[in-house]
Amino acid sequence: MTQQMRDLQLAQARKPPGPSSPNAAKRLYRNLSGKFRVNYTSFDEGSLVGRGEKEKLRKSYLFQSNAALFEAVELQDLDRVQELLKNYSPEELDLNTPNSEGLLPLDIAIMTNNAPIARALLQAGAKESPHFVSLESRSLHLSTLVREAEQRVNELMAQVVNEAPNADCSEKEKQLKAWEWRFRLYKRMKAGFEHARVPDAPSSVHLSVASSSSLQVTFWEPLSVNSAVVTKYKVEWSCSPTFSPLLGEAVIDKLKDLRFTIQGLVSGTAYHVRVSAYNMKGWGPPQASMPPSAIPSNWREYDGRAPRRRGQAEALDHLLGQVKTVHQHCICHEPCKNQPQSRKHSVSKSLKHLFHPGSKFLKTLKRGLYLTAIFYKDDNILVTHEDQIPVVEIDDTYSCLLMQDFLWFTKVSCMWDEILWLRQCVTVSQSSCSCILQTRFKMLLAISQMQGLLGIQDLGQVFFEPIKDKQGNILIVTLKEVKTNQTFESVRWVPICKLQTSRKSVSSPEEPTALDTLLISVQDKLAYHQRSSHALSPGLYLGYLKLCSAVDQIRVLVPERLPNILCHVKIRSNPNISREEWEWLQKMASVEEPVPTEPEADTPQNPLFQELQVAIKELMTLVNIPLQEAKDFRLYSQEVLDFGDQVSFLLLLPPSDDVCTAPGQNNPYTPRSGFLTLPLQIFELGEERDCQN
Repeated sequence: MTQQMRDLQLAQARKPPGPSSPNAAKRLYRNLSGKFRVNYTSFDEGSLVGRGEKEKLRKSYLFQSNAALFEAVELQDLDRVQELLKNYSPEELDLNTPNSEGLLPLDIAIMTNNAPIARALLQAGAKESPHFVSLESRSLHLSTLVREAEQRVNELMAQVVNEAPNADCSEKEKQLKAWEWRFRLYKRMKAGFEHARVPDAPSSVHLSVASSSSLQVTFWEPLSVNSAVVTKYKVEWSCSPTFSPLLGEAVIDKLKDLRFTIQGLVSGTAYHVRVSAYNMKGWGPPQASMPPSAIPSNWREYDGRAPRRRGQAEALDHLLGQVKTVHQHCICHEPCKNQPQSRKHSVSKSLKHLFHPGSKFLKTLKRGLYLTAIFYKDDNILVTHEDQIPVVEIDDTYSCLLMQDFLWFTKVSCMWDEILWLRQCVTVSQSSCSCILQTRFKMLLAISQMQGLLGIQDLGQVFFEPIKDKQGNILIVTLKEVKTNQTFESVRWVPICKLQTSRKSVSSPEEPTALDTLLISVQDKLAYHQRSSHALSPGLYLGYLKLCSAVDQIRVLVPERLPNILCHVKIRSNPNISREEWEWLQKMASVEEPVPTEPEADTPQNPLFQELQVAIKELMTLVNIPLQEAKDFRLYSQEVLDFGDQVSFLLLLPPSDDVCTAPGQNNPYTPRSGFLTLPLQIFELGEERDCQN
């Protein structure tokens, strides 16, 4: 055995011993395959042993799992490799610890040219053996493995031929077959290494401007299938097209996403980029990016515009602090001296009910304005001990403008923790005794009552419209998903389907009460709530702004699958608009050119121009508008709408006369199913919440 092999064995002295022979490794692999399946089923069921025993059983297999992974790679069992990678972490598998032959699982996969297994290992974080510092060292090591395996085969064959048949001879025959199999494996690995060549250049390299100080490089694997598996890439950048001098380079060995962002660049400076691939034979030729160079920039540099939301949150917090300071003299239950007697009695009755130890939720509605809070977890919903959705009364003689009060209520929902302070302020302001102030004070009382009965401050998000029935009841609904084992007072969890089937309705199907309507449509409301909290993936989007007006409100068209965002399609994954791209958009807007729906022969190959063409066609199809109508549409050229650092929007606007459809106005192009209209203030509130998150 060579000195190199002896050094490798010494390096493995602290590693738990592997199978004593290749045949033993095969038996271990087969046995573990069955044991893993049985024990993972029992782990899921949790019926045979406790959690502590499960952990002991799991740990007892960890030292063997590494040998099982090696055997699965050697046998080219892709399914088993994926199963082990899924069930164990790289640390538990000792994914990057060499075995007694100085090899890693990835070494075996790439030298047998098993691309699917190699890619699975690479995505899990596998590395090549650090012992192979050169092509010569790898070749020498493989030759040593082949020679020693061949020597072992010859020794065992001689012993089997010369010895008389007995138990020892039978065991040596098994060892001979195992070593013959391993000899063939090493020869195949050696042949794979010798016939391999350096990889071709990446098939494509795309360069885009990520910000005023960074560029994003996206690349694709080489097209050739004859070279060995690529295990890493190198990105290089320079201010010179000859790449001399070289300003920087980065080696990417995590190949789950073939993308790299070059940070710390100088705005306004052109950079050239190229990418090359690496396999066990070395680095291949570089592939220049397309376009050949790019200049870090941002659209705001066009006119030096500051971000719209910069400092707004801090300013609002400061303003709220000033308001609180002015109202520090308020007393929570200061009476209103100028109230009419009937109003005094109503408020007094509400306060008495709120603080009475026997306060309960309502079971039925008796014509008025009510508040209900829906808390849900998976398929369960929170109900009172009488199996009712929690409901409290706001006002039993409500006669004000509902939409104004409802929109005010939605703004209050952003300050659930400040309800006590808001009640103090509204109490002091009741000297005018207006209907609006009286109703809003009662809303705050109802919120406090609901919070007190449930034992929680945050009542969630307000559903975008109240529920009304023909009996004169109005129900304001809040929705909140509970993701932890949170405890509540005076309530319990029940399955939604059970609540719907067990409730006895007191109304007719033709004229259901607001509570019945809520129960019938509760799944739709929960689905709306869940979808409204979803976020867009990073990228640049094209949004479509369409409004319609009513007597008391303006509504905006949104998709049902994402009601917190305008109707949209994705333009590209890079959210940044560079200065050059913004200058092109401004030029197009200044000459009042129509939006680019069809390519023109003499149009320069502007990537954004091509991306917009595709996006506009897709968006027009989505909202059911003929493509020829889009020629009269406009791109909003005042700004790019930024939602954080990862999502940005360009807006597509209909002709000015069609941006907002008036009551009674005919709209020939009605969007297909899958859309709804939200009150503009509700949409803006949800948008603000998304930006804060």
